Amino acid sequence: MATMNYQALPKIELHLHLDCSLSYNVVKQLSPGVSYEEYEQSFIAPPKCTDLADYITRAIHGYELMQTKEQLRLVTLDLFEQLRADRVIYAEIRFAPLLHIAKGLHPAEVVQTVNDAAEEGIRQTGVEAGIILCTLRHYSREQSMETVKLVQQFQGSRVVAFDIAGDEAGFPVANHLEAFRFAKSHQLHCTAHAGEAKGAESVWETLQQFRPSRIGHGVRSAEDEKLLAFLKKEQIHLEICPTSNVQTNVVESIEQHPADKIYQAGVSMSINTDARTVTPVTLTTEYVLLEKIFNWKKDHFLTCNLEAIKHSFASASLKERLRQQIEEAYKTL
Repeated sequence: MATMNYQALPKIELHLHLDCSLSYNVVKQLSPGVSYEEYEQSFIAPPKCTDLADYITRAIHGYELMQTKEQLRLVTLDLFEQLRADRVIYAEIRFAPLLHIAKGLHPAEVVQTVNDAAEEGIRQTGVEAGIILCTLRHYSREQSMETVKLVQQFQGSRVVAFDIAGDEAGFPVANHLEAFRFAKSHQLHCTAHAGEAKGAESVWETLQQFRPSRIGHGVRSAEDEKLLAFLKKEQIHLEICPTSNVQTNVVESIEQHPADKIYQAGVSMSINTDARTVTPVTLTTEYVLLEKIFNWKKDHFLTCNLEAIKHSFASASLKERLRQQIEEAYKTL
């Protein structure tokens, strides 16, 4: 029995994939013949995939429907509606621009379209947002450079950071070193997926080679006490996505998830959905789950949300506004 109305609480989300969050409503708009059964089979991953690579196959159907300006706009606006319903007040939405050029859009047009749709979504819903552009592990050096240069090109827009996503177990870091060096030398914010498909060593490697201020997932950091101590000392923030990690078989069950261990170790962390369709969850359902499994209370969620704001790539003035909103809401709860 959830003791708190998490639905009503304002929330911050830092780890959210645009192309993995298409509601049935928007899929039906983009592909009118799709039945709900087909949608479930194609877009939603089963509760247990064999691994991350298996899970990622569900994202393909999403970005296949995001190849024109209007498709990109509709999917982005749809996500803002989902965020509003979940009472998210600030989200950082990520996607890989180069996945959306199959029908002739230029990568810069893709980014501009999502940026403009985000502006529209912010006006319509009141949900504040930033956009993170991802390169992918299997990409070439050139593709990574092209992606990071888009982050630079769109500085001052809703685009706030650079990320690397994809199957870390299958592909080394070499192709992406130059892109992350470029990001550093141009003072671009960075986060990086690690410690998901591979163990703590992938987090060490990512920190040493890419120097991000946040790690996407990073749950397997819990396998190495030295790493937990390092993350705490260096104030590296982990974007934790509990249900997603069970689905991708990073952990066997939610009971075995290291979220609580990481929290108790004093590491900066936030709770995120990862995807709202491939992983069919909301932040509300994740909070309820953590309360049930780990007996998390109001203070746990307050801490995670405040840490999310602190480590977000939002402006100082927006961070201050978000912090006041979260603290006020938790006080009156």
